[in-house]
Amino acid sequence: MADEVDIVVIGLGPGGEDVAGRLAEAGLSVAAAESRLVGGECPYYACIPTKMMVRAAGLLAEGGRIPGMAGEASVRADWAPVAARIRDEATDAWDDKVAADRLTGKGVELVRGDGRITAPGEVTVNGRVFRARRGIVLNTGTSPAAPPVDGLAGVPYWTNREAVQATRAPESLLVLGGGVVGAEMAQVFSRFDCRVTVVEAADRLLLNEEPESGELLREVFEREGIGVRTGVNVTAVSHENDEFTMHLGDESLTAERLLVATGRRPNIKGLGLEHVGLDENARSVPVDDRMRAADGVWAVGDITGKGQFTHVSLYQSAIAARDILGEEGPPADYRAVPRVTFTDPEIASVGLTEAQARDQNLPVRTSLTKLPESSRGWIHKAGNDGFIKLIEHAERGVLVGATAVGPAGGEILGALAVAVHAETPTAALRTMMYAYPTFHRALEPALAGLAP
Repeated sequence: MADEVDIVVIGLGPGGEDVAGRLAEAGLSVAAAESRLVGGECPYYACIPTKMMVRAAGLLAEGGRIPGMAGEASVRADWAPVAARIRDEATDAWDDKVAADRLTGKGVELVRGDGRITAPGEVTVNGRVFRARRGIVLNTGTSPAAPPVDGLAGVPYWTNREAVQATRAPESLLVLGGGVVGAEMAQVFSRFDCRVTVVEAADRLLLNEEPESGELLREVFEREGIGVRTGVNVTAVSHENDEFTMHLGDESLTAERLLVATGRRPNIKGLGLEHVGLDENARSVPVDDRMRAADGVWAVGDITGKGQFTHVSLYQSAIAARDILGEEGPPADYRAVPRVTFTDPEIASVGLTEAQARDQNLPVRTSLTKLPESSRGWIHKAGNDGFIKLIEHAERGVLVGATAVGPAGGEILGALAVAVHAETPTAALRTMMYAYPTFHRALEPALAGLAP
């Protein structure tokens, strides 16, 4: 016997939880399957706890600026309160009762276990069969991926999940991968008196961002004592006597811990996608601008390949819910997807990089303005490493991409995201007033650099 419902949601990351709740509140009968924690990666292993780590590391750096400005201070790093805050405030010791109760309180039936499509419109969870009258929503997310390095699979390396659960900072750390996770974690643990080396196969850090971002971050890291090795291949990894060894050809690096931060893979294998005409071996689940992946199937979140960000997942969940309910609303538009790497300085981007714009054969005009010794930075003594880079469609006179690197770079990005999304003419942006003394005032000279 099968249970008849309107919608089955497989996977309860931020997007799955949101769409399930929206549909249940709209009066549909909804069953939702989750084998891990309701809420997904973000609240337990990613966005929330990692930014608590970043905040703590930032306080240590800020404390070092007290002498000469506000008195005397002696700062001693201690990981214990960071671990306690993550455990008690962010994750409830990795217990999802609050999130589960919030979901069921909206009328969703929560089913613990792996959901699998077993026929069109049919999902099986732990032997229990659900038939979905309206359809199925997929939100199974991604998992940490490790490269095929000799010996790596047999050693107890960290991913972001183990790093977040650490009860103490290691004395030394090797970070394999110089992307967002690797960069953020490297700086965090370094500021907690950990000797850190980042190893990246590409020729720069943050490969998906502007080259200038990776180059600047390398300068900052090396100035702070973080080792950076780019353009090198790891040939093998071993673990012996509580020590990791990373082999780089003729050279070896050792540390107490190894963090593997080399990307993520979509959780779609074994999901039964073949029953609805989809390929489980694909890099993502393709969706249209209403989040439809197949007849009676919608997908949201990381598995759609539109950006591994909570804000993308929640944006998509609202669109999918509207489509399922037959409500009017705008289709998906990814021209102004914002992203922030929470290092110090923050690296924030929206829209296209210069390389992406040129790959699309757009007529490009760019401006790159290094942050001067700004009034805000001079007042705060917060450091002024950074720049603003703007990518303009030269014929249309609108921004198609932008990067803001510096103190509060993620907050400065807000104005640039609005400009890209709304296609505000750069001529109009140049005539605006920018508050003094603020970090975002640097937008003014950056826009001036775009003047024909």
